Amino acid sequence: MKRQDALLSIAVDLTASLASPHRLSRLLDALRRAIPCDAAAVLRLDGDELIPVATHGLAPEVLGLPFPRREHPRLDVAVAQAEPVIFPADSALPDPYDGHLSATPDGRCTVHSCLGCPLLEGGSVVGLLTADAVEPGAFDNLDMEFLRMLGALAGAALRTGRLIEALERAADRHQQVARDLQRDASTRGGSQILGTSAPIRRVLEDVSVVARSDFAVLITGETGVGKELVARALHQASDRRDEPLIYVNCAALPEAIVESELFGHVRGAFTGASADRSGKFELADKGTLFLDEVGELPLSVQPKLLRVLQEGEIQRVGSDAALRVDARIVAATNRDLQREVDAGKFRADLFHRLNMYPICVPPLRDRRTDIPLLAGHFLDLYRRKLGLAPVRLTSEARAALVAARWPGNVRELDHLLGRAVLRASAGDTAGSPILIEVEHLQVDQTVVTTPSAGDDQAGEAAVEFRGRPLSEAVEEFKRTMIRSAVAEHSGNWAAAARSLGMARGNLHHMARRLGLRDGE
Repeated sequence: MKRQDALLSIAVDLTASLASPHRLSRLLDALRRAIPCDAAAVLRLDGDELIPVATHGLAPEVLGLPFPRREHPRLDVAVAQAEPVIFPADSALPDPYDGHLSATPDGRCTVHSCLGCPLLEGGSVVGLLTADAVEPGAFDNLDMEFLRMLGALAGAALRTGRLIEALERAADRHQQVARDLQRDASTRGGSQILGTSAPIRRVLEDVSVVARSDFAVLITGETGVGKELVARALHQASDRRDEPLIYVNCAALPEAIVESELFGHVRGAFTGASADRSGKFELADKGTLFLDEVGELPLSVQPKLLRVLQEGEIQRVGSDAALRVDARIVAATNRDLQREVDAGKFRADLFHRLNMYPICVPPLRDRRTDIPLLAGHFLDLYRRKLGLAPVRLTSEARAALVAARWPGNVRELDHLLGRAVLRASAGDTAGSPILIEVEHLQVDQTVVTTPSAGDDQAGEAAVEFRGRPLSEAVEEFKRTMIRSAVAEHSGNWAAAARSLGMARGNLHHMARRLGLRDGE
């Protein structure tokens, strides 16, 4: 009777106006009522990878893990046969969820009962429904006909969920285009924007709104939050996606050559110009030009950039001829450009042109619910690079990650987890699941809201600078903070940059501008 009720529940949900996550959650609930199990998952087939879209009884980071068929033979067998498969307890094929079950505190227990039920749509496999149990033989008495009906209904539920999701996003694009973009993002490695929190959903909504236009976009946010990923997402979702996305790091361009790099030059324009050369704008014609760290552009070049935005014309250095270019401008900065305008260091008219559609990428501390998913993604990347067995976090390690300050944001999380995987795998037996403990992370567990010495310095500096012009006070405050950070880290500028939440190159550049590194 329970099994009939489960099928009825799924069938009723097919006609209900449920959001995709709720629909899949109810699907797993129905499965668990019909089939007692310790863990269950719905996976969507995307090319040769199975992507988890809903889980129960598995570690949270599993939702961030792709499962390539060639690396997981049990999943591959279920997809290839297009029929339900119950694996014997003594099967020699490794289970994809070993080390990821939440049934025990450390997750090291192994799966002894496993079934895979293909989700079918028009006779084709579109995903898998999996159930796992620690007890051997838990699924031996299941009726295969029931599993076939379950797979057909669950496949229809997955399809209905996708259609509703497409309608909710007002997607007038074809499904094939969306799949192509997803495949392109996955092949680039780490180029997809991961997260389900409200702040990151707002970013994705902004990308969806502005991508199809040619509006200039200004992406702001702290160092390491993933501004370049947003720029890539904008380009890939635009009508220019088949044309080049040209990247320019404005902070890395010496002032003497920045104009030539952006606009090109003709032979003989200056010493060393032995041939005509196209600039970045010409290379980006019909495509997108991404100006990273645009706040570092010298004032002397800003009027020429403004002209391109206004007129769509450039002039190569040493040439009087105007060239038409059609490049969509996406810029990014970790500076407060409005404050730079007020201080006379950035042109107001250029700022307003670039800021036609602003997108602010949230710091990691404002999207802590995304940390387990991001951690799962990075752990799997390092697992593949190092050729390791499954890697998972202990609950204490996961809590430490969620509570940390993260001044370096997602980039810091990525690098920290890479080091943690190396430490955890150093003493492990080859082929056994790897457990990341708190001591492997070596993470600063001081929560971001905790007062720090830097906060006290900020308060003291505010009192000291009161009554002085704002621009002068800001410059002196920066000098004070940089001196303090460098002294605190015994002259190590890289460590000082991390503590200030900046890239090392940006810190060196700022220090020279503020007169702290004259002659270096």
